[in-house]
Amino acid sequence: MIGARVFSITTSIFFFPRILTRPVSRLQPAATRSVVAMSTTTSKSQEELDSIFKQKRIVRSTVRKSLKAMDPSLRTQQDDAIQNTVLEAPWFKSCRGLCAYISCKSLNEVDTSKILSKILQHPDPNTMAQKKLYVPWVEDKNSNMRMLHISHMDDLIANSMNILEPAPVDAQGNEREDGTTLYKLRIISIISPARNDTLFFFLWIVLQAEEPVDLFILPGLAFDRCGRRLGRGGGYYDTFLKRYQDRAKEKGWSNPLKVALSYSPQILDDGSIPVTPNDVLIDALVTPSGVLPISPRAIERT
Repeated sequence: MIGARVFSITTSIFFFPRILTRPVSRLQPAATRSVVAMSTTTSKSQEELDSIFKQKRIVRSTVRKSLKAMDPSLRTQQDDAIQNTVLEAPWFKSCRGLCAYISCKSLNEVDTSKILSKILQHPDPNTMAQKKLYVPWVEDKNSNMRMLHISHMDDLIANSMNILEPAPVDAQGNEREDGTTLYKLRIISIISPARNDTLFFFLWIVLQAEEPVDLFILPGLAFDRCGRRLGRGGGYYDTFLKRYQDRAKEKGWSNPLKVALSYSPQILDDGSIPVTPNDVLIDALVTPSGVLPISPRAIERT
């Protein structure tokens, strides 16, 4: 159930002829620059943080080269092995709500198309019934990201970076449910005789969601066996995960299992991935060889 917990109303006024057309809003894609909330990193000096960010850039450059050099047939082999492992995992079969990324070929991410198709095709009801799928939608360039519910692959559109995202509203103009919040668009029209125009007031109302998710399937650039994850520098997933953890704590929910997918060249030696206090550790890593459980929760469920 989606409950009306917090109302945040923003009003904009537009002058149009009296024929109403549905507005379509698209935001710019994520920036690739790291965003640091200094208020949460007071335990480290700016000099230490600068050193960590420099190390991260070096690791990213090295891993990108390794991924680019992967043999295409090996990549396909590993994509199949990783996705099959996910589909057979008990934590995947038992989950009812999950957030998963839409893989992007140009970013050399582990393919998720088979996983998403299985969910959206409504297969065997004894193993995968009632799964609710949320996928990323970037709000702005300040590391703000939402997870919006989709029911079909046709719900996805390409943004300016050619990365597939869900449109904020569906083909019928209905707002999509968010994994943590729900945005409603209300349109109020007022006829202005003086201008012979109609004023349309667009009200965005934010409602808090009341349903938890069980699983996050995460992308990344590099990982180690201690649960460290290196993203691409935008901070979107770490920011989202921290906010969701706060929401889960507030509602008394169990934290979702955080599972990342990784090609073999992305798995680095322990301690070789630098971290800041803003970085969120993963619970498990799915590799071409199988599931690597890291946290006690993941070990129990593997």
